[in-house]
Amino acid sequence: MVRNVALCLLAVALSGTELPARADFGRPPVREVVGGKVAGNGRFPWAVRLSMGCGGALTAPRVVLTAGHCVGPTGPNNRITVTAGATDLQSRSAITVKSVEVYRSPDFVTETSGDDWAVVRLDRELTLPTLPITPDDVDEGRFTVMGWGQTRETALQQERRLHYATVPTIPDEECAKAYRKAGVELVRDESICAGRPGVDTCQGDSGGPMVRRDRLGRWVQVGIVSWGLGCARDGYSGVYTQIAKFRTDIEAAARKLS
Repeated sequence: MVRNVALCLLAVALSGTELPARADFGRPPVREVVGGKVAGNGRFPWAVRLSMGCGGALTAPRVVLTAGHCVGPTGPNNRITVTAGATDLQSRSAITVKSVEVYRSPDFVTETSGDDWAVVRLDRELTLPTLPITPDDVDEGRFTVMGWGQTRETALQQERRLHYATVPTIPDEECAKAYRKAGVELVRDESICAGRPGVDTCQGDSGGPMVRRDRLGRWVQVGIVSWGLGCARDGYSGVYTQIAKFRTDIEAAARKLS
């Protein structure tokens, strides 16, 4: 999402929350759920919030899966505070832990160039449900997205409560054509485009999970909130990292950090 730099700095001052390095075309942007609903406590128990203003998902008791642009390079990292166990960040049931290490895709450069994923090792295991990544090469259908970001593009602060929404996928050709007009080439085989009028992720949602139910009714993660132009703008859908493309590498990295 392209962000006005002055507006981003004002949002930080008002919210007291760092904004993540989101792929703004030339400047760092971010994302949150526009047109979504508030999630009741316990609804998505594996969803977590990262202190730089990103989301993530607990993919193993001690590992969070997030976007590559949300974190620094691979190596020791104790600067991230992770809030888990509650949809309300100020709830008494919320748990906070620190990062100890980050592994970011070695091919990551910027959000728009693909490979936008990373895993974060926590300083201890959490006794919370974990979110498995999809075993299927699915990239079409209706998916649920979520985050603590802004609920409209012009909002001056992010949310304390988790919001979520259901969005349909947009054909790659249609998505690529729209972004080409904005001067950005979509990496089609690594991306899922999704959204509908008035509904999108936005500032502060980066790194959060895109999920669906599997054949047994269990949630599985199919994507990671990555980038987009504005929030819920006509003709410009949100772009998500397609997890199926990186499944083997993500699973190997998570095992290494577990």
